[in-house]
Amino acid sequence: MAWFKKARKPIAADPEKPSRVPEGLWVKCTGCSQVLYNKDLAQNLSVCPKCGFHFRMGSLERLRTLFDGPWTEYDSGLASTDPLKFTDTKPYAGRLKASSEATGMKDAVVVASGRIDGYEAVVAAMEYGFIGGSMGVVVGEKITRGIERALSTRRPMIIVSCSGGARMMEGALSLMQMAKICAALARLDQEGLPYISILTDPTTGGVTASFAMLGDLNIAEPGALIGFAGPRVIEQTIRQKLPEGFQRSEFLLEHGMLDLIVDRREMKGAITKALRFMGQQPLVES
Repeated sequence: MAWFKKARKPIAADPEKPSRVPEGLWVKCTGCSQVLYNKDLAQNLSVCPKCGFHFRMGSLERLRTLFDGPWTEYDSGLASTDPLKFTDTKPYAGRLKASSEATGMKDAVVVASGRIDGYEAVVAAMEYGFIGGSMGVVVGEKITRGIERALSTRRPMIIVSCSGGARMMEGALSLMQMAKICAALARLDQEGLPYISILTDPTTGGVTASFAMLGDLNIAEPGALIGFAGPRVIEQTIRQKLPEGFQRSEFLLEHGMLDLIVDRREMKGAITKALRFMGQQPLVES
């Protein structure tokens, strides 16, 4: 029976033979480590069916979840021009090109108008895949134009934030966008038009310090990181350990910084209820 005791050699994958399993079919949940089928995850709006962990969602996917059908996009041709000729570890011009090729977009926000359960609205959705969703001159200009369009058409404004903050490669020019967008929102408020801010993971830096926290209604997704400086920076500055869950949406809601936390799968319905409560009227087809 010597053959029975002989250890079998492990089956090694042949590097020259391509795998029969296509890449990108499965993804591991960050929240519960469950392995999920990508198509099932997409049908569930990129929310883990086991633990409810919210994966990051692209700007175009976000618009699909909110609008009833087709939408009209504005200012899609605007693109950053590297005004400061910024060069650090990587030239800024190269990062712009790489991000554009990866996302198919010219900058980190899409602004569009359409219907949300029959309610006409202007929506700006930020794209984290484009240099971390950072806010430069183009992002600020597109959002400001979106607000002005909401003013001229008497529609509510909705901004979905997903950003690392102001874009350092554009220096003070990016910081100026904070004041510009806030000034436009002030005009929207004076005209009595609703502004709903949706904060997703992550919403940090200059975006949090400006328009993301100025909504008539501030809604966050579960578990979203929301703050100005990151937790590690704060801990190093104050030399203290931060509370568990600090800067997550649940912590902010408990401390009065948010109005609601809404599951992504229920977000459209929550926006509809808010618009109805704010006195908006759905468009009635003749």
